[in-house]
Amino acid sequence: MKKGSMFVFLSIIMYSIIMLVGCSDGSDTVTTNIKKKTELVYASSKDINDMNPHLYTGSMPAQGMIYESLVENTEEGIKPLLAKSWEISKGGKVYTFHLREDVKFHDGEPFNAEAVKQNIDAVQKNAEKHAWIKLSTKIVSCKVVDEYTVELELSEAYYPTLVELSMTRPYVFISPGNFMNGGTKDGVNGYNGTGPYILTKHKTDEYATFGANEDYWGGAPKIKKITSKVLPAGETTFLALKKGEVDFVFTDDRGSDSLDVEAMNQLVDSGEYQLIRSEAMNTKMIVANSSKNDNAVSETAVREAIWHAIDRETISKDILNGTEAVANSLFSPNVNYADVDLKKRDYDLEKAKEILEKAGWISKDDSVVRMRDGKKLTMKFYYDNSSSSQKIEAEFIQSSLKEIGMQVEIIGEESTSIANRRSTGEYDLLFNQTWGLAYDPQSTISAFTSKSAYLYTTSGIAKAAELYKEIDEVMVSADEEKRKTLYADIMETVHDEAVFIPISNGRVTVVAPKNLKGIAFKQTQFELPFELMDFE
Repeated sequence: MKKGSMFVFLSIIMYSIIMLVGCSDGSDTVTTNIKKKTELVYASSKDINDMNPHLYTGSMPAQGMIYESLVENTEEGIKPLLAKSWEISKGGKVYTFHLREDVKFHDGEPFNAEAVKQNIDAVQKNAEKHAWIKLSTKIVSCKVVDEYTVELELSEAYYPTLVELSMTRPYVFISPGNFMNGGTKDGVNGYNGTGPYILTKHKTDEYATFGANEDYWGGAPKIKKITSKVLPAGETTFLALKKGEVDFVFTDDRGSDSLDVEAMNQLVDSGEYQLIRSEAMNTKMIVANSSKNDNAVSETAVREAIWHAIDRETISKDILNGTEAVANSLFSPNVNYADVDLKKRDYDLEKAKEILEKAGWISKDDSVVRMRDGKKLTMKFYYDNSSSSQKIEAEFIQSSLKEIGMQVEIIGEESTSIANRRSTGEYDLLFNQTWGLAYDPQSTISAFTSKSAYLYTTSGIAKAAELYKEIDEVMVSADEEKRKTLYADIMETVHDEAVFIPISNGRVTVVAPKNLKGIAFKQTQFELPFELMDFE
């Protein structure tokens, strides 16, 4: 064909294509151009860190996507998850679990009784690390009965067994192919669980991506890719949402929000975002070190004065903008066994001053730090520096305590540093929170005796030995009425000693695009069911 003829021929072909497209109803074009969104990017102020589910440095929301437990804690109670059913022996010491037979780890390894045994044995080999969770001190053995049946034997009956098996960690399952040195306490070489998402890429302090597990036994998730993007909380995260660089923010596993209330409201007012809050999940509180004898905070009177000097109403209404309710006791009213009549300590600066005066802490002028025996009434107060609300609360509390003659130095640190202080006793006061709705009261109360949690908080009080004895009793009691009585005594003891000074009842808050559906909450503040979410 000659060059001119070729040009004419191509022109005719192109004209024909244009005419065909122009005459079509456009449905194919719309289908091609408008694709349903299947990726979700959320902002996090911290890296996902080591995702070993048998240790404690990893991001719990991220771990919740990858790993699963035998049972699940729901609003209706304990339900099957990787175990489809179970029986408990008459004496309450043997639990027999019948496993699902359609589950595989992300690396293709089978999930079976042998894998369960290997994982539970791996946790138990690091017993000191898990001493805060009482179940770890009760497990005698884990035995394989057959391929899909496993038997867990305890040293004595322990009523919270199923609840503690349902927690985000440590009793969740990672492929034995990822074990190192026959276990997990020395690390793992990969992060293959059985959950709805698979960790596909991780760039430290930048991002982590999770791909949908298309072979997930519960059905492939609709959101095919989730990215956790590390961004500083506050304005940086807010601007990233405005620019569309991230879609989604939520209260993290330390109880901190990436945005303040004003920023959240501004996003919602734009009409492009929705704000959803859970019911009360935990209690935000100040933890006092009762064992630190070289500091005034070891005195009950000083702790009680601090309690009276904190204006919770103002914190709730003005600093938290009504997003969290005032807390007057260690546990929120919706926690099991927490309906206990405890004396209320109202905000009362004059009462606080009176308590200090009676304890010998004297000030001739309210603007001067109180003294006793030549020693000033001073202390250090630690808060999570990635939480904008904690910083503001700490500054407000510092100012309030100054009014009653206390000199408080506030110090912001990384959450890991604060956790380390809690476990070593190197603190006077620090912000913390209870384990939360699904796990309490037993999990937080069990931690009263644990060095890695609240031992330094409780060990200095007058009734410490009696308190620890009652904690041991309540965890093994099969008598419901006796449990109620013991829990009431335990809660009254720590309340009277003011070692846990409540501030507010925290909730999980989600800010998400309006077209993201299926947003729900679990009976825990540490996970979100991402597998239920889908874009319209």
